[in-house]
Amino acid sequence: MDEFMQAALAEARAGMAEGGIPIGSVLVKDGKLIAAGRNKRVQENNPILHGEMDCLFNAGRVGSYKDTVIYSTLMPCFMCAGTIVQFKIPKVIVGESRTFSGARTFMEQHGVEVVDLDLQECVTMMEQFISSRPELWNEDIGEL
Repeated sequence: MDEFMQAALAEARAGMAEGGIPIGSVLVKDGKLIAAGRNKRVQENNPILHGEMDCLFNAGRVGSYKDTVIYSTLMPCFMCAGTIVQFKIPKVIVGESRTFSGARTFMEQHGVEVVDLDLQECVTMMEQFISSRPELWNEDIGEL
């Protein structure tokens, strides 16, 4: 596992330790990590503060995203995928999509390269979270 996915996993673990949903994300530009974020919906009482959204917020204005890659421990949802498409981020690398299939097809239809690493560590983390906090998970994905 590369250093960037390790950084995204560290964000996911930090979010879980804060009582939130364990999804982390990092943004890489020209081979350098420029921002990190995690799902903070619970911590900040903000329904749109998913991991990718927090990461992009933390990145601030970076100009063009054409040389960026966004990493996420989980396949992005349609909201985050829409932002990825809007900013023309060309590549998304995800830890897994078994627990949540997300918006892969949508991103690919808009020219985004999606790489699913299918990492057991990411799967296990999400399965344990979903099992222990199903109401919080269902709220996050709009299934309440």
